[in-house]
Amino acid sequence: MESELKDLNPKSPDPPEQTAADRSAKLESDHRPLLKPEPSPNPNPTSTATQPDIDELEKRFAAYVRHDVYGTMGRGELPWYEKVLLGIALVTLVPVRVVLALAVLVVYYVICRFCTMFSAPNTEDEQEDYAHMTGWRRVAIVQSGRFLARAMMFVLGFYWVNETCRNQDIDNNLNAETEGKDQTDDVERPGAIISNHVSYLDILYHMSSSFPSFVAKRSVGKLPLVGLISKCLGCVYVQRESKSSDFKGVSGVVTERVREAHENKSAPMMMLFPEGTTTNGDFLLPFKTGAFLSKAPVLPVILRYPYQRFSPAWDTISGVRHVIFLLCQFVNHIEVTWLPVYYPTQQEKDDPKLYADNVRRLMAREGNLILSDIGLAEKRIYHAALNGNNSLPSVLHQKED
Repeated sequence: MESELKDLNPKSPDPPEQTAADRSAKLESDHRPLLKPEPSPNPNPTSTATQPDIDELEKRFAAYVRHDVYGTMGRGELPWYEKVLLGIALVTLVPVRVVLALAVLVVYYVICRFCTMFSAPNTEDEQEDYAHMTGWRRVAIVQSGRFLARAMMFVLGFYWVNETCRNQDIDNNLNAETEGKDQTDDVERPGAIISNHVSYLDILYHMSSSFPSFVAKRSVGKLPLVGLISKCLGCVYVQRESKSSDFKGVSGVVTERVREAHENKSAPMMMLFPEGTTTNGDFLLPFKTGAFLSKAPVLPVILRYPYQRFSPAWDTISGVRHVIFLLCQFVNHIEVTWLPVYYPTQQEKDDPKLYADNVRRLMAREGNLILSDIGLAEKRIYHAALNGNNSLPSVLHQKED
């Protein structure tokens, strides 16, 4: 569930140095599947890639370069002992984890199905969700969801979570919200949680900590098991493949949800990834402004996944390969830093781009992250080059720094 917020800001200006042809080419490329390689006439694409070309690629697209033992796209040459560990894990650890993960997913689906029986979903603004249910049904969905999300993380090898809270009131208030208790009157509730995006695992952590609503592709709502769960989370669905004016409606829905969460403590909190795509965890991409249009305070969160062998970051590796390697790793680690609620100034309220940039710089400084000026379009160019879909010299000049 890769949440893309690029579509939530239809009025974002293009860089001044780009020509109309550049923008047209970029829009056309943005609608290509992210990880689906195009057919290549060259049966051995890597043979045309010289080491200087690869070095230049990794320098320009550093935010998406993998540095673990599995190498670029998870296809690197492994040492013999790593192959032995993988073989042992594939026949012992992976089957157990798959069974347990499916059991957790099915149990939560049954809970959601039971709690939503005889209840009609909210269908306003062409959305469909159960996030605004009240009473015991909502309490059961939230509490069981938080517990089972943490159980799923345990199954995947995240046996403990290293959390740092820069403001103790944040943790107390989030617990009070999910437990149905009143907040203190002197603390203004944020409208959204803002997080860097490293992996699909980010969603599991945020579900276990605060159970917020996410932005997801509309197709997620139609998936077996996961579709109903996403509706109980209150996901805002977007259709990235569409070129209609529906994007503006989605942006309005997100803004209203953020404002509602800020003003009403019983409303579900929004969880937004303003980078619009995942990185290797060492960089912070430019923020889209969709999360900041409501002028409400936001709660920044920084996620890191320390590793020794396999990096849980979902950058240039395929989904299937990533899941297999993740399941084969006995212990995985996650570090979370909760920053204080960020209250925008009047100038930031009047300028969402300034608001987004200031929050981004704060997160980069506090999380020791490197600011990068590339985005989803550059990620696709990098993937295309790695898959051999384009000749490396031409790819390197598609995007100028």
